[in-house]
Amino acid sequence: MAVGNPIFDLTGKVALITGSSRGIGRAIAEQMAVAGARVVISSRKKEACDGVVEDLTRKGHEAIAVPCNVANLDELQNLVAQTKKSFGQIDILVANAATNPTYGPSLDMTDEVWDKIMSTNVKSVFRLCNIVLPDMATRKDGVIIVISSVAATMGSETLGAYAVSKAAEAQLTRNLAVEWGRHNIRVNAIAPGLIKTDFAKALWENPQLVKRVEAMTALKRTGETDDIAGLAVALSTPACKFITGQFIVADGGMTIGGSF
Repeated sequence: MAVGNPIFDLTGKVALITGSSRGIGRAIAEQMAVAGARVVISSRKKEACDGVVEDLTRKGHEAIAVPCNVANLDELQNLVAQTKKSFGQIDILVANAATNPTYGPSLDMTDEVWDKIMSTNVKSVFRLCNIVLPDMATRKDGVIIVISSVAATMGSETLGAYAVSKAAEAQLTRNLAVEWGRHNIRVNAIAPGLIKTDFAKALWENPQLVKRVEAMTALKRTGETDDIAGLAVALSTPACKFITGQFIVADGGMTIGGSF
C-alpha cells in the first residue's frame, strides 16, 4: 500500500505501460508501483520484461510481464487481454513505446522508415487506446498518458519524421480527450526534453550537443527518467483529476528560451 497523501495514491489501480523494460517507461512503472499501482511491464523482449518484474516483486510490488510489439495489432489485443485476465481491468494506460531508426535529413529517409515510425509511434497509440477506452467508459473512469516529445514543438534537421509522429500524438491526445471526457476519462501528453536514456543515447553522448542544450535550459542540466516518471504518476492520481487534453512539456526550461 502506498504511504502518504491519498490525493497522490494509486492503490488498487492497474497501470499498463508500453515500452517499460527500460528508460522512461521503466521509471514510470517503478514510480507507479511505489504509489500503489499494480503494473504491467511490456516491451518486445520477454527477458527484459521479466527482469523488471522480478525487480519490482522483490521490492514488494505487484507486477506482470506481457511482451508486445506495439506495431502488431494481434499483439496489442493480447496485451490488453492478458492484463485483464491477470488484473481484471486497466485504469491507467501509458503509451510510451516508440522508435526512431533514422537520424538525419528527411531527403535521405525511405518510405519504409517513414512507415515504421508512423506505425510504431502513432498508429499503435491510436489502436491501443481504441482497445482500452470502451472498458474505461463503462466504468466511467480512466487515465491515458501519451509520451510525446519536445520535438513535436519545433522543426528539426535530424529528427524530422520522429518529430512529425510526436506532433501527431499531441493532436491525438487532444482529440481523445474531447471524445471521451464525458465518460470521466482523462487523456494527456507529456513532452520530455533531452532525457538520459538509451533511446536518446545518440543525443546525450554528443558532448557538444549536451553543452548546447544545457546552456539553453533554465535548469542547466539534461533530464533524468524520474523527472518524467513523477509527472506521469501525478497525472494519474486524483491530484490532477481536472486536467485533460494537455500537452505538458517537461524539459527543464529548454523551450522557453533564455536571456538576450
